[in-house]
Amino acid sequence: MKIAVTLITFLLAGAALSLGEVSLSNSSPAQSILALPQEKHLRNIRQLTFGGENAEAYFSADGKRLIFQSTRDGRECDQIYTMNVDGSDVRMVSTGDGRTTCSYLFPNGKRILYSSTHLGATQCPPRPDFSQGYVWAVYDTFDIFTAKPDGSDLKQLTSTPGYDAETTITRDGKKLVFTSKRDGDLDIYAMDANGKNVKRLTDELGYDGGPFWSYDAKQIVYRAYHPQSEKEKADYVGLLKQNLIRPTVLDIWVMNADGSNKRQVTHLNKASFAPYFFPDGKRIIFSSNAADPKGRDFDLYTIKSDGTGMERVTYNDTFDGFPMFSPDGKHLVFASNRNAKARGDTNIFIADWVE
Repeated sequence: MKIAVTLITFLLAGAALSLGEVSLSNSSPAQSILALPQEKHLRNIRQLTFGGENAEAYFSADGKRLIFQSTRDGRECDQIYTMNVDGSDVRMVSTGDGRTTCSYLFPNGKRILYSSTHLGATQCPPRPDFSQGYVWAVYDTFDIFTAKPDGSDLKQLTSTPGYDAETTITRDGKKLVFTSKRDGDLDIYAMDANGKNVKRLTDELGYDGGPFWSYDAKQIVYRAYHPQSEKEKADYVGLLKQNLIRPTVLDIWVMNADGSNKRQVTHLNKASFAPYFFPDGKRIIFSSNAADPKGRDFDLYTIKSDGTGMERVTYNDTFDGFPMFSPDGKHLVFASNRNAKARGDTNIFIADWVE
């Protein structure tokens, strides 16, 4: 999740290139082309956005709304929007200034959460310089904010110097988990929903990020890169001083909610990210370029939390990522380049999940 959304733009540039009372069960002939024959776990795929860069769509607790980030309406970088799960009633809920990312809906429906750079500057921060290879920017001006669902009553949760983003919420609404550079490295932290009682959960050199809680809030799944050789460490530290990271290799990890019992789930030597737990907490869905020798085609996969039983879910030949299950586990929302009308389009899709 989160800063990985810049991956979509890079790939396209470099490659040849319960849901409440809303029903998703009736697919039209136009929508049927969205599904590929091999995608046996997905049924009745619906496209919810049509053009621009749309990603990181996450369900409300009642399954009726989605919050997501999008570059649209002539803007140069992402702002935060909400919509119904059928794609209707799209509303911008961020300030319109700076760059935003990592939005989420509080379970009680009374607040939203996202990260923004708008206090640093009203303009979009500069894109990273790819002269050092493919890198992600981790902007120091990102802080975490909450607001009412319409974007009003904006409140700042973090003010510590350094990147603060990639935040998600427990299903009881009491705890947040996020990624921060506040102590000099990119690590995962937990805090109360009001921003108090911050606790660092990871401390190994390297990037730990994109954390999500399990449904019972007893585990956290995340992506990580821990450099091993002296050359890798020097490269990582040198880039981090420039507020950059190189996401060539990321693996999926799991830890207990207090940071104990960290264990590596994938060992793919590829870029795996955007992990999310199944409701039972025993399996994880994530995005990876594991099947593409060139590293440009990202698909969705599932794997047991003990690292066994990996299975491919999507077969679109460009990008599928940012999966999230509905609260009842019956539906999956994800971002994809499939059915793009223009080069660079990434859209939000929703499907029935079939075991």
